[in-house]
Amino acid sequence: MYIYISSHQFEEHFPEAAELPQTITLQHEDETRYVLEIDEPLDFHTENASRYEVLDHNGDIGGSYAVLNNIPVTADGRSSFEERFSNRARKVEDEPGFVGIRVMRPLDDDTYVIMTLWASEEHFKAWQESQAYSHAHRKRDTSEGITAQQPSIFPRPSFVKNYAVVV
Repeated sequence: MYIYISSHQFEEHFPEAAELPQTITLQHEDETRYVLEIDEPLDFHTENASRYEVLDHNGDIGGSYAVLNNIPVTADGRSSFEERFSNRARKVEDEPGFVGIRVMRPLDDDTYVIMTLWASEEHFKAWQESQAYSHAHRKRDTSEGITAQQPSIFPRPSFVKNYAVVV
């Protein structure tokens, strides 16, 4: 499975995208992102789009609130990072209001994206306050955690972007 995220509507460069069922629009203040999920890779390259291979997924593309955790990873750190996510706790899937998750490997740069989709912002915030969240992130800053690896596999700090899902 592949995901494309663009600041321009896909139909401008790929007219068939208008008829694909797995597309959503993300909105944050004056920023709009268009997300296309498709089973096969597309020959789609523009400077306004990021391309990803989905490493892990559960649930649907949709909901009303999306959280994209952007995590830069060095080339040497990719296998360690991907192994950690392949062994993730998978507790988020059982949370009220959970709609979907996509763990995405970048095809054009070094920044992985973990996208979670929620029924509402309130559901996401409840997840952050939950024991399941604490369990899922319990090793993050310990000696067993990925952030403690030396040399660091993270060339820059990660960052989170939150969006309303527009239907």
